[in-house]
Amino acid sequence: MGYLDNRVITVDAILTKKGRQLLSQGIDFFKITKFALADDEVDYHLWNTAHPSGSNYYGYAIEQMPVLEPSPDETQCMRYKLVSLPKDTVKIPVVSVTPTSIIFTQGQEVLITPQTTYAGGSSQPQTNLNGTFGYTAILHNSDVGWLNVATPAPRRKPLEDRTDSAEDPPRTVPTGGPTWLGDTDSARSVTAVGMVFKLTAKQINSIKNLSTTLTIIGNETGGSTTISVTNRAVRIIAQ
Repeated sequence: MGYLDNRVITVDAILTKKGRQLLSQGIDFFKITKFALADDEVDYHLWNTAHPSGSNYYGYAIEQMPVLEPSPDETQCMRYKLVSLPKDTVKIPVVSVTPTSIIFTQGQEVLITPQTTYAGGSSQPQTNLNGTFGYTAILHNSDVGWLNVATPAPRRKPLEDRTDSAEDPPRTVPTGGPTWLGDTDSARSVTAVGMVFKLTAKQINSIKNLSTTLTIIGNETGGSTTISVTNRAVRIIAQ
């Protein structure tokens, strides 16, 4: 949903296919229990501390920006959701990941370790920056490799909501975390929730490399980063 005008208190809303399906079944089936807010259209680079009219006009250019109309394209809208941070937070947390890109071949394994620090270089204890609920990892094309949890988050989903049992080793766990994938990409993607992830290259039946992206999202701060993943084709040279 979105405001039609930043001077008029009117809300314009459109329904997704799932929303229309539920509404068609009757009002008892269409109940909004959760919602999210985003500021995709805001360019914060326009914040101007050198404005000649003083501090009251630092954000003048931002306030004059038009607000986007609602869009049914889930790959383009709600990419920058608003998040709740501790009251004394003065810098936006930034998610980074090691390694910054992955190139491997069949059978090779890579450990992926996300971390969250404040923009500007200062850091804070991990328990306050995605250290409780961990990260959501999304491998956009599961043909490239297997995505598993190497180190689970301290606060995992309740057992009844998980695909593994308490005795099983940590493995891929579906999550309702934010994604920007269309229906086609969602069918090919795989998602896991944890602190550290293991990516294992699959065998690919092609003479060409297979590439995709891996998105890491902080489950508490909402920060995210994306790295490239390439599974190199094994070329056999005839003797």
